[in-house]
Amino acid sequence: MRNQDMVSETTTSSGAEEKKPGTARLENEPAQPAGCLEGGQVPDFAHPADMADHLENLSLDEQVCALRKMPAEDAADALAELDEAVAVDVLENLDADDAARIIAEMAPDDAADVLDDLEAGHRDALLKRLDREDSEELRHLLNFDPDSAAGAMNTEVILLESSFTVDEAIAHMRGQMAEMENPYYGYVVDGRDVLVGVLSVRDLMLARPGAITGESVAGQSVISVRYDAHRREAASLLSRYNFLALPVVDYEGHIMGVITYDDIMDIMDESASADMLGMVGAHPEESVDTPWPESVRGRLPWLMINLFNSALSASVVYMFEGTIAQMAVLAVLMPMVANQAGNTGQQALAVMIRQLALDRFDQKKAWLAVLREAKIGLVTGLFMAGAAFLGSWLFTKNLLVGGVMAGALLCDMILGAVAGGSIPLIFRALGRDPAHASSIFLTTITDGAGFFIFLGLATAIIF
Repeated sequence: MRNQDMVSETTTSSGAEEKKPGTARLENEPAQPAGCLEGGQVPDFAHPADMADHLENLSLDEQVCALRKMPAEDAADALAELDEAVAVDVLENLDADDAARIIAEMAPDDAADVLDDLEAGHRDALLKRLDREDSEELRHLLNFDPDSAAGAMNTEVILLESSFTVDEAIAHMRGQMAEMENPYYGYVVDGRDVLVGVLSVRDLMLARPGAITGESVAGQSVISVRYDAHRREAASLLSRYNFLALPVVDYEGHIMGVITYDDIMDIMDESASADMLGMVGAHPEESVDTPWPESVRGRLPWLMINLFNSALSASVVYMFEGTIAQMAVLAVLMPMVANQAGNTGQQALAVMIRQLALDRFDQKKAWLAVLREAKIGLVTGLFMAGAAFLGSWLFTKNLLVGGVMAGALLCDMILGAVAGGSIPLIFRALGRDPAHASSIFLTTITDGAGFFIFLGLATAIIF
């Protein structure tokens, strides 16, 4: 999509002043700040990521000015490295023709990612300013689910006909490399564009001169991902096989594009961040740049649920008010049981969510993993129960209190391990994100059960 000419759709009407090229604006577009065309030069950086870091530390007006002053290709590289929320703000405030000029220089997958977050009317207006080929390519990508393999793919691929000789394939690749973002492989296709093999640049350099590409990949088992698969599946495949790029195909095997390793790194980073935020009830895409009212709306429902769950735990404690009144030391020891079980459950929860993110469990393997966590909870619980027994006994000089503490801690740690392993699977079975607010429900279980077991045992054994 690089080095393409854009079609400016600036029009004039009767009685209206004609706009000069490069000054077209979207409706209600904010005016560019005074002095944007003046001032110092944009500093040079060794890599676009460094430029993006620099831009993110500037005000929005300064970001807009900097991108307008930069060569279109440099601006495109920097925009692709920006946080998506920042990139969207910049595009919305750039002159429409400037924004389209930068988008035209971006790799199709990067451009589609940014455009997908724009308001529909603004996005359509920018797409109209691109040439027809670029516009159609981006509209095609925007039709796919952003979380699918097709939503993350780059359509710039080097196709090699199976009838090519090695020399013809090398010449063909050399002619297209300049326009490619990451030309790691040549994809061998038959007459119907069905993917039949993959050849790296190294493979071609080492191949016997005159060899036919179709014969070179004969019998090759091509690893690919279907366009509608979740992008986490693509990330798992690319990570497992250590490829630099993974072909995306349709159900007939026609190649549609490729997912490159740099996109997979972004996907895995986003997934890890989303899981971490989701576990505590925050929005998976929240950041320090998210408007605070939006964060309040996202967090408040889960905080209300957590308050309700905490009330349930408090009601359990209230049931044993008489027991606590007779031996106040129980109120001191009781939180230790819930805290230790909660930590055990969080460990199991983190392991299970990570596994679900990287792999697809079948039902049998998933519940075997829960059994594994139960075993870990039992063994670690026995060790911790022994330590708790000695500590409580020495602290209270009461053997029965030590026994209650040990028994409650062992039971609650086993329960925490099982709950931590099970909650993500239950969420998945219900069609929910396994990581979303799972920590809140785990805490409810370990706290409520821990208080009940500890105080119940104390009531039955001591009094």
